[in-house]
Amino acid sequence: MGTLKGKTVLITSGGTLEKWDRVRGHTNLSKGNMGCYLAEAAIAAGANVLYMHGYFAKLPANKDKMRLVGFEGIEDLGDKIRTAVQEENIDIVIMAAAGSDWVIDKVYDQSGNLMEEAGKMPSDEPPIIHFKKAPKVLGNIKGWQPNVTLVGFKLEATDDADFLLSRARLRMESSDAQFMVANSSQSLYGEQEPHWIVPATGEPIKVSGKEETAKALIECLQQI
Repeated sequence: MGTLKGKTVLITSGGTLEKWDRVRGHTNLSKGNMGCYLAEAAIAAGANVLYMHGYFAKLPANKDKMRLVGFEGIEDLGDKIRTAVQEENIDIVIMAAAGSDWVIDKVYDQSGNLMEEAGKMPSDEPPIIHFKKAPKVLGNIKGWQPNVTLVGFKLEATDDADFLLSRARLRMESSDAQFMVANSSQSLYGEQEPHWIVPATGEPIKVSGKEETAKALIECLQQI
């Protein structure tokens, strides 16, 4: 059996928070459970863990044995991953965080006037918010550090396993990842939903539940 002793694993966890102003913003339903399970399994396998967590994400039970770094929006997360993989000896990146697909571009009032950031938007009338496409951080990681072992996650709102796996393989190819973990959006609402660990070569491994998936993924990473 392999080991992760002496290796540093960067795990991202939870959802991004895209701020509209100083007190409001949008996020997603990710709570960071999978990230916690991955971090605990990596620690048990002997790894050094750098745990990057979203604003509302849970922290692992053994957080005192890890280095914790918080992030807010998807751009902030990307900046922190880039700095870590370029300035530190990161062996494995597991991108379990749920990044936003859209970030704030501009905010206008009801008269069409641009609202500059000034603490808190007025609450007497709804703003008009223009979004823009968020950067895809996963696809940039190998460009920042080609030697890192990369694991991505692909969530789709589908019960069609074949479609889900095909989408995961496309994401794996575009990001040059070694593994993808594919799961349905139903996993946001329960702990025991099926996940598929999809390697770059070989057949997918179906696992039931988040904790068991985390353990199985870390076992796969111990073998490379």
